Amino acid sequence: MKIFAETERLLLREVIPADVDGFFELDSDPEVHKYLGNKPISEKEQALLTIELVRSQYVENGIGRWAVMDKETNAFAGWAGLKLVKERTNNHLNYYDVGYRLLRKFWGRGIASECAKIALNYGFDMLYLNEIYGAAHFENRASNRILKKSGLNFVETFDYFGVEHNWYKIDRQEWMSR
Repeated sequence: MKIFAETERLLLREVIPADVDGFFELDSDPEVHKYLGNKPISEKEQALLTIELVRSQYVENGIGRWAVMDKETNAFAGWAGLKLVKERTNNHLNYYDVGYRLLRKFWGRGIASECAKIALNYGFDMLYLNEIYGAAHFENRASNRILKKSGLNFVETFDYFGVEHNWYKIDRQEWMSR
């Protein structure tokens, strides 16, 4: 199992099939999906399909979201990291997106911000990316705050499947000058 990053309290590693219970708990929670289209999953098989998708992205794109593990308890906390988005979003195609999704019991501890910064660092230092983007539902104050706190700059508001979202960006030069 590949470990991508480690901090004092977190281990960010590849997603593995054994994460199915954690993925199911995460994506079956209606509160977690409040700003994600309100479509929580209802079967573990759906969580396993998500895991398979992430693992295929590692092979196809050399990057995908990482499992976030709480080092103190060895508990699955959620996922975070970079993803190559190949679908057109806000007039962008084949761009790198920073994202995070945590179990509710891990909200409010600064974990998402910590993970976003690690992912940005990995993207610029290890993948030599020129720019990284992020998006958040217009009303999701926590996620918008995390993107800004992590160093991304608000660019504009855009329509994503009929819902307003905020679009963020940071480029290599901005990241390196921090």
